[in-house]
Amino acid sequence: MLAWGATRVVIGTKAATDPALVGRLLARHGPDRLAVGIDAKNGQVAVRGWTEVFDLTAMQLAERVHAQGARTVIYTDVARDGMLTGPDVAGARALADLGLNVIASGGVASLDDLRAVRAAGSGAIIGRALYEGRFTLPEALACVAA
Repeated sequence: MLAWGATRVVIGTKAATDPALVGRLLARHGPDRLAVGIDAKNGQVAVRGWTEVFDLTAMQLAERVHAQGARTVIYTDVARDGMLTGPDVAGARALADLGLNVIASGGVASLDDLRAVRAAGSGAIIGRALYEGRFTLPEALACVAA
């Protein structure tokens, strides 16, 4: 379980385009204070606000940042973000299998989605499902605590 107490940093595009920056941030702030955002489109890393696809897979980026010492990634399947079609549980599980703490983002529509993400060893970011009243925050918290 990931505990967020002190200020944390999330790095996105630069993690893919400037690997040395990840190393510097980890050295300066430690692996407990840095999360790497991995946004993927059809398995490839999407950068610069999802406007470009980088010549790197989400798995390759996850392996690289993990080897550098990162412990946490926020994984977004950009095609699912805001669509309420369910998160990419298989992708989140594959990243978690590397030994990373994974927070899945994009597509959560139901408590069943939260259960699936939890079973995959991941956390989740929820947005639209809450806004649309598909479940409440207390229901979501109870679901993942069970």
